[in-house]
Amino acid sequence: MTPPQTLVLPETVPSGSEPQGSGDWRVRVVPNLYPALERQEVVVHSPEHVRSIADLGDDQLDFVAEAWQRRRAAEPAGYLYALINEGREAGASLPHSHSQLAWLPGPPPPEPPREGSTIEEREGLVLWSPRVARVPYETAIGPLEPEPDGLRSNRLSAALRLLADLVRRLRRIEGPFPFNAWLHNHESGWRVVLFPRLTILAALELGAGIYVNTLAPEEAADRLRRAD
Repeated sequence: MTPPQTLVLPETVPSGSEPQGSGDWRVRVVPNLYPALERQEVVVHSPEHVRSIADLGDDQLDFVAEAWQRRRAAEPAGYLYALINEGREAGASLPHSHSQLAWLPGPPPPEPPREGSTIEEREGLVLWSPRVARVPYETAIGPLEPEPDGLRSNRLSAALRLLADLVRRLRRIEGPFPFNAWLHNHESGWRVVLFPRLTILAALELGAGIYVNTLAPEEAADRLRRAD
């Protein structure tokens, strides 16, 4: 029911040479059937029916990170935007855990400065609650020593594992919740952003870019530490 795969991991099945779904695959990448851009792909996170990245084990998350990086290496032109939408309110149309790869003509606007309350440091990464968090529990993950490209970083797998752990923590606080997450590459350093959809974005946010955040980032960071 999908277009021919562009990548399968582990590489037990050569891309395009076998019937769809054959082989002992763990992650598959296929073109998006309904692309909003000229080139978009869907990364299927697991052959088992899991609904969230939080339900994936570390080995499976490592395959997801490898798939993102392999597709970047295979299609180096343009800016590759890796993103996750979970939950209908966050724009997801499929309940099965997946991410998307979208090739953009240029980088998106830069993220806010890397300032805020540190939640945890792990495996050369820092997890923090931005001082200018736009929504409750917005958090970011990035290398302690800035690197320009997460799709070429050997810390990307660890970042996705930390993202999954972060989603689990927030579930303990708020229960199941919709969210968006994305990898942002910038000269000042890459980061993975978690953007929970616990509040409704209205005209101030959408039209004026003024975000009304009812939870102080310092309090959000404290709650997430205690939820570990």
